[in-house]
Amino acid sequence: MKHVGILAHSAEGSSLCYLALCHAGASKLGDHLHPDVTMDAISMGASIPDWERENFPPIRATLAKSVGRLSAADCDFFVCPDNTAHLALEVDGPDLALPGLHIADVVTKEAVERGYRKLGILGTKWTMARPMYFRAALSKGLTAIAPNEPDRNYINGVIFSELCKGIFNDNSRMEHVRIMEDLKSSGCDAVVLGCTEIPLLISSEQSPLPILDSTRLLAKYALGVALGENSLPSWRGGPMWP
Repeated sequence: MKHVGILAHSAEGSSLCYLALCHAGASKLGDHLHPDVTMDAISMGASIPDWERENFPPIRATLAKSVGRLSAADCDFFVCPDNTAHLALEVDGPDLALPGLHIADVVTKEAVERGYRKLGILGTKWTMARPMYFRAALSKGLTAIAPNEPDRNYINGVIFSELCKGIFNDNSRMEHVRIMEDLKSSGCDAVVLGCTEIPLLISSEQSPLPILDSTRLLAKYALGVALGENSLPSWRGGPMWP
């Protein structure tokens, strides 16, 4: 089995990815069994000022340092259970020390397999406004839309003031459901939970649309790589789509 590296950025999403990977491993391999996993985390707080300035190169350098430490721990590849972090990983720069799965590629592949055509994108304000998910969808013949700007700002505020701190409340859940209803009215046939903490707030039973849970899909696909069911990735940072 391949050794999985988890490049952590936010604590809640990275923890969920780790648990999902271990649980999925046990379901395939037997009780308490899973591939070797190493996680590396550099405090996200140090990067927040650069996120606010949309100054991505220094964030990429910080993430690259983590990938280097995962390589030194003998990981074979990495996953980053943080959608927004991929905006920085896509910045031009030296090759990362390990190949990695791109979360938007994993999610849109799953969308194609399930037969979805139009995706609603939820995530941080950067994920919802930047073209990453829209290009990933287009590369597979799909379309994608994000909520309007006031709703994007609301979701972003909940992510950083609540979800990243392990706070989950019913009012925020109800507002997310309302926003999903609006996406459904706009013709979306599925919604991407494109912030790795949102699955902790919204379950498939509560969503008015089928969900694409980026955190658990990444963990599932990583398990497939570790077991040789999926190909080892080749992406080492930089742009994935034109």
